[in-house]
Amino acid sequence: MGGKAGTGPKERALRASRTLNPRPEAVVDAEFRASEFFDARDMAQVKYEMVRRVRVGGQPVARAAASFGLSRPSFYQARAALDQAGLAGLVPAKPGPKAGRKLTAEMVAFAEAARARDPGAGAAGLADMVFERFGVRVHPRTVGRALAKASKSPGRR
Repeated sequence: MGGKAGTGPKERALRASRTLNPRPEAVVDAEFRASEFFDARDMAQVKYEMVRRVRVGGQPVARAAASFGLSRPSFYQARAALDQAGLAGLVPAKPGPKAGRKLTAEMVAFAEAARARDPGAGAAGLADMVFERFGVRVHPRTVGRALAKASKSPGRR
């Protein structure tokens, strides 16, 4: 049946893509229980079918959300994600920071200028210079990555 748990390749793929449903047993929708095509472990499929059941099948939001093991707010979030980004919107974004938190654009520009003055300056030395100038301790690897990224940016060559 569609809601059976396992540790096969599909479950590993779902886990890797962050779409593994932590509560597949909560999906009680009759079609999911009756068909091998539907997989209650696949949260993207669960959310898509929940929204489709309301839009195409005319099912009330509260009933659809309950039969798919989700809340009404989850339905509205899934619907908005589908409307905004299509199926890709149902796949969660990668967790964690989206940008550097310590190293500002001003600090990167300073490190670039310091490296231009002294091409032999290593990342550790540049990190020390950033600390002396801005009072912010950053890892040398962070400085190296920021400089590499800045050199690849369009219009910076």
